[in-house]
Amino acid sequence: MVKLTCLVRRKQDMTPEEFHAYWRDVHGPLVAATKSARHVLRYEQHHRPLADYRGDDDPGFDGHTEQWFESEETYRASLAEEDFSVIAEDIPNFLDVEKLHFVLTEVPVVIIDGKAGW
Repeated sequence: MVKLTCLVRRKQDMTPEEFHAYWRDVHGPLVAATKSARHVLRYEQHHRPLADYRGDDDPGFDGHTEQWFESEETYRASLAEEDFSVIAEDIPNFLDVEKLHFVLTEVPVVIIDGKAGW
């Protein structure tokens, strides 16, 4: 099992509300509709709460996304699908591509499980 995590920042000309609506209502369904998505076990969007924004000059991230794959091979297979370009071409529509941070990780090491009431 591997997980791709990406810290995301919106384009400067988008409000937080516009960004979160686009990410949730346009990009998410677009990803789910691709052949590339058939390699994904789980796709999560973690949106920053709107109440957490402190104004237009806020330098923080707007959220992060996680995609879970059975293996590195299935991760790479998702990137190799012919329609992955549809996903890649949509990214500049709402994300600051210069400030994206990606990391591919292995199965997590769980330190605490279940004590937070989730």
